Amino acid sequence: MPGMLEKSLTPTDPYSWWLPMHPKSASAARRLLRTFLAGQPDGERLFDIAELVVGELVTNAVLHAKTPPGRLIRIRFERRPDALRVEVHDADANLPSVPRLADGHDEGGRGLWLVSQLADCWGCGPREGGGIGKTVWALIGGGAK
Repeated sequence: MPGMLEKSLTPTDPYSWWLPMHPKSASAARRLLRTFLAGQPDGERLFDIAELVVGELVTNAVLHAKTPPGRLIRIRFERRPDALRVEVHDADANLPSVPRLADGHDEGGRGLWLVSQLADCWGCGPREGGGIGKTVWALIGGGAK
């Protein structure tokens, strides 16, 4: 990936990876998610929705997080008994706005709206432990909607 930092895409723990702030990181996140879900019982049933959600969340971080050069995005996947939790961490403390419905002429602006429609629930907040930035998360597959 152009502009990739010298950090590998190997997991820092079994469920977490660091990616550069680059448009190609969304496709890398989708590949990592497929690999993660392939090793999970019944994980394939979550592929389609989870790929869309993680792609939108990573794209939002790349396009909208105002971070110093060289900062990375952290993605984290956690399989729970009733759902998959997808997290995207970035170094911008500003929380995303309320999902808006883009009109037919807009080329963007549908990411959070799609996440709100596909995920059972989603949210955002400061990073745990007082780290710099925020976490945007979504639960998929629990049927909470």
